[in-house]
Amino acid sequence: MKHTVAVDRLQPGVFISLGEMRWLDHPFLLNRFRLSSSEQIKVLRSLGLKTVEWDPARSTAQPLPETAQPAVEEVDFSSAVLNTMLDAKRQRTERVRGQREGLARCERLFEQETTGVSDILRDLGSRPNESYGRAKTAVGRLIGPLLDAQSVAVHLVNMKVKEPGLAFHAMNVTVLSLLLGKSARLSEEEMRFLGLGAMFHDIGKIDVPTRVLRNAQRTSAEEQFYQAHVGYGIKHASAINDLPVPVKNVIACHHERWDGGGFPNRLAGPKIPRLARIAAIANRYDNLCNPFDLKMAKTPAEAVAFMFKHEKAHYDPELLQIFVKAIGVYPPGSFVSLSDGSIGLVVETNSSELLQPLIMLYDPSVPRNEALLLDLREAETTIEAAISPAKLPLEVVEYLAPRGRIDYYIDGTR
Repeated sequence: MKHTVAVDRLQPGVFISLGEMRWLDHPFLLNRFRLSSSEQIKVLRSLGLKTVEWDPARSTAQPLPETAQPAVEEVDFSSAVLNTMLDAKRQRTERVRGQREGLARCERLFEQETTGVSDILRDLGSRPNESYGRAKTAVGRLIGPLLDAQSVAVHLVNMKVKEPGLAFHAMNVTVLSLLLGKSARLSEEEMRFLGLGAMFHDIGKIDVPTRVLRNAQRTSAEEQFYQAHVGYGIKHASAINDLPVPVKNVIACHHERWDGGGFPNRLAGPKIPRLARIAAIANRYDNLCNPFDLKMAKTPAEAVAFMFKHEKAHYDPELLQIFVKAIGVYPPGSFVSLSDGSIGLVVETNSSELLQPLIMLYDPSVPRNEALLLDLREAETTIEAAISPAKLPLEVVEYLAPRGRIDYYIDGTR
């Protein structure tokens, strides 16, 4: 039930909604907000509003009683000041447009490179050295523009496809590994070795039956078959002339655990090569977000929390901390609910304030291509929780999700 109140009865603490008013037709940051000053009430009057909707549940103060209405002050809110505030909002829309265009460019690059990785892995058996040369070129490209747009890259990794395969996983793990490697300040040579190792880390899975790979409840014999993919991968890699040892070690050790509980050699702690420790974190994160059975997929925030709370002993603690800081407690691509009741999508993290990322807000009164970006460092609202897209109305997901990536949210979570 909607509640309306006269503007003259408003006071700070009342949570109001500007209803059907277009976002660009008023100077406020949001269409729904809690009044914090008498100046905001003056602005409402200057806009010619007589009444507004208000929400008792979200208000920290009640409207003034009708018998205690204050005398209406003469408002001097010049059109020049109002236009200045509106111009600031228009600049925000340009920022959103630029972010969306950047996302679209990186998405095209991501898809092109994934296709290339598919071709590289397909040809590795018949033309190993040629495929290796193409892989080195691809890694060189990935270290450039995609890593420069770090939050966009994480966002794309977190967007699902209906049929995740080895190439999709290899691309995701490569990008995530390179992002972590960059944050860990690896040298240029180490970055190249890491990218190649991550790209080839699962090549042995081509020798493992799909029914084994996709089975989440493997028998003991099936688990042994699955774990053998590491050895198969080393066998495939041996066909490449002069493959650097650090690249081989990523293939050989990406399932080793810091606590010694991994495979195939049960290495522990610093005995595990550092690049393999990085790939292990990236590999696990992507497997949690992009499993074969998408109904089992965790949201980005759930995956980070799960690794940190339940599997912390598996990973190099320093690298895990760097990873969380790099992608955020609420990684790009996370749907979140805010304390003011809004729904948004994390599009960029703030490494210095992990709980205050940049949010794209759902607001049906604002055109989708002008959706509001809200930096939580500059707002009173906070994140209450990450939300599975399966629990959101389809129109909310379609509004916030990047183009071409809607299919997961519609089909994958049913």
